[in-house]
Amino acid sequence: MPGRTFPPLPVRHHSPPPVDDRPSTLSHSTNTPRFNLNELIFKLKNFRRSKQQRLPLIEDDITQLCAVARELFMEQPMLLEIKAPVRVVGDLHGQFHDLLKILDHCGYPPQVSYLFLGDYVDRGKNSVETITLLLALKVRHPLNVHLLRGNHESQSVNRVYGFFDECKRRYTVKLWKTFVDCYNCMPVAAVISQRIFCCHGGLSPQLKDLSDIRSIQRPVDVPETGLLCDLLWSDPDRYGFGWSPSDRGVSYLYGRDVLEKFLQKYDFDLVCRAHQVVEDGYEFFAKRQLVTIFSAPNYCGLYDNAGASMGVDKDLIITFDVLKPSERKSHIRTSPTPPESPN
Repeated sequence: MPGRTFPPLPVRHHSPPPVDDRPSTLSHSTNTPRFNLNELIFKLKNFRRSKQQRLPLIEDDITQLCAVARELFMEQPMLLEIKAPVRVVGDLHGQFHDLLKILDHCGYPPQVSYLFLGDYVDRGKNSVETITLLLALKVRHPLNVHLLRGNHESQSVNRVYGFFDECKRRYTVKLWKTFVDCYNCMPVAAVISQRIFCCHGGLSPQLKDLSDIRSIQRPVDVPETGLLCDLLWSDPDRYGFGWSPSDRGVSYLYGRDVLEKFLQKYDFDLVCRAHQVVEDGYEFFAKRQLVTIFSAPNYCGLYDNAGASMGVDKDLIITFDVLKPSERKSHIRTSPTPPESPN
C-alpha cells in the first residue's frame, strides 16, 4: 500500500549524512574489543531462524561491547545534531523480533541512518538481545546509528521492570551494572536538520536554553526531578495548558501553549518523542506540532496497538511505516492515515 506523505517542513539546505562503513577492527577506540563484531551482529540478525527463545551470547563479549559503546557516547554531545535523511524509532522494550522486522523492512545501516528514542529494555522477553544489537550497530556504524536514553535506561527503573532479572537469570548482576554504566553516558536529545527536536519524553520547565542540555555532565543517573528527568519522563497534556504534575508521579505534563512557545523560541517545526503507547504506533498532537512514536506492537502482549517508525527524507518530508499486531508474522505496511490526538 503506498504510504501517505506529509507536507515538507521548511527546508534548510544540507548535505546527506555521512556514511560510516569502516572495518570492524574499531582502531579508533582505545577499548578495542577482542571479539568479531561482525560475527556478533550476524548472529543477532539471524536469531529469528533459531528455535531458541533466547540467543546465548558470551558475557565477556557484551562487556567489551558496552565499554566501546560507552566511550563513543562520551565522545558525543548530550544534544546530537543529525542531518536528514534518517529513520526514527520509538520504544522497543525488549521486543527483539519487532526490531528485526523494522530493520529488515526499512534497511540496515549504513545504507539507512537511524535515531532511536530510548526504552530499549524492560517488559519484553529479549531485552539483552535488543540492546546488544543496537550497541553493536552503534559501534559498527557510529555516524549512522544514534541512540538516545529513555527513562528505562536507568538503574532505578530497569531494576524493577525486568531487565535486572533477565541479566541476573541469564548472566550476572555484574553485567547488569555494566549496562547501567553504559546507559549513564547516553545522549538524551537530538535535533534533525535544525528543524525537528527529538527526545524520549518531552519538554521541561527547567529548559531555558538548549545549552542547558549540552551542559549535563556524564556519567549521570536519572534524578527524580530536574531537566534530565523531564526530558525522559514528561508527557504532552491533551486537554490542559501550561505545566501540571504528571499522573505518573514523576515530572510534568505540558500543554500545547508550552509546546508552541518552545517551537517558536528555537525555530523548530516539530517535536518528536516516544514514551507512550499509542494505538496506531504514531499519534500527532497540537495540530501536528508534536508526534509520539511507539515501535513495539502488541505491547507486553496486552495492548492491541500497532508499532511505527518515522522516516524523514532529505527534504524533511515525513512518512510512517506501521507494523500492526496482526501482521507481526507477515509484513510491515506503510500507514495511509495520520492519526491525531483529540486536541
